[in-house]
Amino acid sequence: MTFTLNEYLKKTTEAAPLAVFRIFFGIMMLISIIRFWSYGWIDKLYIQPKFFFSFYGFEWVKPLGIYTYIIFIICSVSAIFITLGFKYRIAIITFFLSFTYIELMDKTTYLNHYYFISLLSFVMIFLPANAYYSLDAKIKRTSYQLIPSWTIDVLKLLLGIVYFYAGLAKLNSDWLVRAMPLKIWLPSKYDVPLLGDLMQKEWMHYLFSYSGAIYDLTIPFLLLYKKTRPFAFAMVVVFHVLTRVLFPIGMFPYIMIISTLVFFDTGFHHKVLSFISKVFKINKSQFDTYKISQFVPGKNKILFTFIAVFFIIQLLLPFRYMLYPGELFWTEEGYRFSWRVMLMEKAGYANFKIVNSKTKERFYVDNDDFLTAFQQKQMASQPDFILEYAHYLKGHFEDQGHQNVQVFVESYVALNGRLSTQYIDPEVDLGKQKESFKHKKWIIPFEDEIKGL
Repeated sequence: MTFTLNEYLKKTTEAAPLAVFRIFFGIMMLISIIRFWSYGWIDKLYIQPKFFFSFYGFEWVKPLGIYTYIIFIICSVSAIFITLGFKYRIAIITFFLSFTYIELMDKTTYLNHYYFISLLSFVMIFLPANAYYSLDAKIKRTSYQLIPSWTIDVLKLLLGIVYFYAGLAKLNSDWLVRAMPLKIWLPSKYDVPLLGDLMQKEWMHYLFSYSGAIYDLTIPFLLLYKKTRPFAFAMVVVFHVLTRVLFPIGMFPYIMIISTLVFFDTGFHHKVLSFISKVFKINKSQFDTYKISQFVPGKNKILFTFIAVFFIIQLLLPFRYMLYPGELFWTEEGYRFSWRVMLMEKAGYANFKIVNSKTKERFYVDNDDFLTAFQQKQMASQPDFILEYAHYLKGHFEDQGHQNVQVFVESYVALNGRLSTQYIDPEVDLGKQKESFKHKKWIIPFEDEIKGL
């Protein structure tokens, strides 16, 4: 096994796919940041709010007021440098740190594809994406046309994990038996050209549910094999374009379409680079040196071990929900960072009550005084949001001079079309509850059952 692994690590392949991936990754990230800025979301999401929800353990990561724009500028410049392959190692590290900082500033904006970009940029730190067809290679006059095969395979593996785990997550009774939440969402798309009327049909809801699960579970394997690759890529394009038309999920569909190009043979990527060279008057032949960038396993044990541990974590982390009792969709303990994409429609109501534990005087909080409408929507149905907000309220009113502050919440949540039911124990003083990785016992148990993974 050791011999086989060593032989694999010494295998080389053309660097063109990694160069194309680097270029398109940088371009897509730059477009994403410009789009985010142009819509005024930096001001709306990171400057205007009075309070920001933090990820556990990253409470120190906060927006920097007007200086938050500087983080986005740094991220944009890094994306440009990545595209050009200029000062690549510094650029990709800077991009990873700045993008991840942006992602961590407010948990309210969490999306699976933000997490995906952070993971992807982290992996790219360790890849020789500037070895070929880059400014770095031109300036140093050292271009490596052949690089270790594993440096491209790890990108395929990460994409495969994202797709396959998203498919596994769909193998539940709400998705397959009840066609939820698509049965709620699709009828509202009546104005979509050609498809609007079909979106009202129940059979279409089930078709989308089953085809979505089958697509996610099979697409990584179909992309791996040359004979099925063109068909698979056509599926990728249709699936993600249709997803973009039906749901407001930003750049994610285009990022996934572009990312899957890494599965194509080197001949395709050389054609892409030749086209780029023709448009921008670049002499591609200067990079075609046939030099080999060697990876010596014995000298790189730490790097390989680190990457191996990274992927072991990615394979196991989505299953951490099994350590918690109760229904995952209800408690959401272990829900994030597990590629559970658009699996539930959850609407909540949370009314907070401040009580003086000695005098029993009480009053209700107007959430509009502290949270934006978007933050309130996210907070009302997620226990960790509710707990963090309760702690904030406790501290706020204590600072105002209130004594013996207790914080209670009257909370009701509706999950995937079910009737709204009480969510948080109204008798528990949330101000005394501590955030941790332990099960939150003050979440009222789910009254139904969702079978599956």
